[in-house]
Parts: sequence; C-alpha cells; structure tokens
Amino acid sequence: MWFRCSNCGKTSAFSLKETKCTCEGTLLVDYDMEHVGHTLTKDSLKERSATMWRYKELLPLEDEKHIVSLGEGWTPLVRMKEAEKKFPAKRLWVKREEQNPTGSFKARGFSAALSIAKEYGIKKVAVNSNGNAASALAAYASYAGMESHVFVPSDCPGLIVDECVQYGANTFLVDGLIHDAGKIISVGQADQCWHNVGTLKEPGRAEGKKTMGLELAEQLNWKLPDIIIYPTGGGSGIIGMWRAFKQLKRLGLVEGDLPRMVSVQEAGCQPIVDTCESGRKFKAQAENVDSAPTGMRVPSPPDGELIVSILSESSGKAIAVTQEEIKQSQQSFGKQGISSSPEGAATWAGFQRLVERGWVTSNDEVVLFNTSHAMKYLPWEQINIPNIKTYTDWLKAYFVAS
Repeated sequence: MWFRCSNCGKTSAFSLKETKCTCEGTLLVDYDMEHVGHTLTKDSLKERSATMWRYKELLPLEDEKHIVSLGEGWTPLVRMKEAEKKFPAKRLWVKREEQNPTGSFKARGFSAALSIAKEYGIKKVAVNSNGNAASALAAYASYAGMESHVFVPSDCPGLIVDECVQYGANTFLVDGLIHDAGKIISVGQADQCWHNVGTLKEPGRAEGKKTMGLELAEQLNWKLPDIIIYPTGGGSGIIGMWRAFKQLKRLGLVEGDLPRMVSVQEAGCQPIVDTCESGRKFKAQAENVDSAPTGMRVPSPPDGELIVSILSESSGKAIAVTQEEIKQSQQSFGKQGISSSPEGAATWAGFQRLVERGWVTSNDEVVLFNTSHAMKYLPWEQINIPNIKTYTDWLKAYFVAS
C-alpha cells in the first residue's frame, strides 16, 4: 500500500502522520489491486467474520495481530417497504449504522485508525469532535490500552459527553466549534505528544468508513444502488464510500454505473451546499454558523473541495434541510421503527425534498444512512456528568503544574 494524492495523483510512501501532498491535495491510501484480488473474492467472503475486517485486504494494516475491534460493521440494511408505497422509489433502504459499537458509524473509522496507531506503537491519542467521534475514540482507545483526550464544543449533547467520560477519556469542553477544538490539538501536539486522529489527519478513519460502501455492495448482491443519501459534516464518509465503489470496480466485483452521491447538511451550516450552488471553488463557512450541535455542524471540512468533486463526478447533489424538517423526520423515522439521530433524520428529510423536486424517480433504488441513534441527543439538563472539565480548567491546572 502507498499514498496517492486526491488532487494531482502523485504517489508517495505510506506514513502514519502525512496527510497532505505538496499540492495541498489529501493523501489517500492506494493498494495493489492485482494482489488484493487474489484473496478478496466473493467466495472467500462467505467464510469471514461479520465485521468490517472481512475486507482486511482493503484496509491499511500490515499485521492482523494489531487489529483493534469491538465488532464494528455488517450493520443491517433494512428495506422500507411501507415507505415505498408512498414515495416514488423502486426500492428504499436504510443502512442502520446506529447498531455499531458506541452507537454510530464512527466506530468503523476508529477501529481502523487505532489499529494503525497500535501497529506504530502509539500510546496517546486525541481528537476534536462534535460528539460521536469523541465517544468512539474513547471506547476504542481504552480497549487498545491507549490514553485518550477528546475536545468537544461546550454545547455537545450531554449523553455523548457522558459516554466519553465513562469510556475513560480525558474529556474537555471548548468554547466554540469543532475547528476551534481542532486548533487546541494542533497547538498542543508537540508538547503533549498525542497522535491526532481528527478527520483526514491520519490515514485510518476514511479507510474504515470506506467499509460502509464495501458492505453495502455485498449486501445488495454486488449491485450498487442508484442513489446514496448521506449526512455530511467532515465528509470522510462520502470520501470513503466513493473510494470503495471505485476499488470494487477495479476488482471486477461490481459492474455498471456508480451511485449518485447526495450530501445532506443542516441549514445554517452548509458550506458544501453553498459551494455546489455557486459553482465556484470550495470555501469554508466563516461566519453565521447557527445550526444545531450535531455531526453536520462542520463549517470548515478538512477537504471540502474533494467532497464537492465527488458529488460532481457522481452526478450527485448537495442539499440543505431545516432543523424543523429534521425534527419531523426523526418522528417519522421513529414511527417506521428507526431510532434516528438528527444526522440520520436529515437523510429522510433530504429524500423527501428530492422526491418533491423530481430528482428521485420510481426507477431509483435509494439508500439512506442513519449514522447514529436518537437517544444520544438528550439535553444537558437531563444528565449529571461527574469529572467533566472545561478546557479552561485544564489550562489552569497545566500552568500550575508547570
């Protein structure tokens, strides 16, 4: 395996901490597909465990003994037959990522990221997060015997913050947004000697999320859907799945057109939507961020231009839905038996909007991704969390100790 730049195509040696090419493109992991194809076959998969590591040849790990796994992957793909009677879609599916360990799709990324970190002897990890990435890192780090530090906005859902504490992470609340939390990690990296496992700051997380696409293809008997609707914040899910589909094509495991990818964002934090609508080069949302504290609230994704390019290449779309539409969609999903996070509910809201516009037709097979479950988003006032610190508390203690 090696790196290939997403922008200029230049190749370079695989590295734990290199993530950007000299042209500023993102370095993504590439594989010897001829070698992979010898062992990753439809027949070989029939004998493998039902976790994301069934696709081990397409994950960047040299030695299986370093795998850090809590059983992530192989989540249910549920057909919404009653909804199909009401909406013009040939088939409608929900991929239930809330059934992963720690209750979200983030488990996939951290299983890969911490397996690589373990292989390189890393003992201390840190992440900035809107919530679910923080609790997933905390769980996987503790399982791997690593020390974890998570930095989340102060309005992060309380139950998720409590998860971080219960999983043993050093948990800090930060005034500001996810990128403000990321600056703290960058500034403290040299002094604290932690390994930054933020989105696209290392090679594992996007590769782990890639398994959602590999898994989806296998569950649909190697025929890809026409449309995938996915909630988008940092965008590594979109990036990972698109890479998965291209790799499956190179291996000859799927044929035909690749899916049209749809990024859903919440109105109030919609840099991908704004860029697609303007037709200009990607620009982060620098001000007026007023969406709810969910995983979609990422005004400056690490490689927004790459996300936009994937949507364009796939003939896809970016769409914004309102907070009220998301709330209504959570209730609607609930009445269909799906416990959905705001992010997952946003895909249902986006699907309905696209149906109204005629973009989804009766000939389309559509997959929605529910990335987490509803109960993680209880308000702060319903939760009592011991041992929680603000970043200010940590600074005071640090300088006293120094």
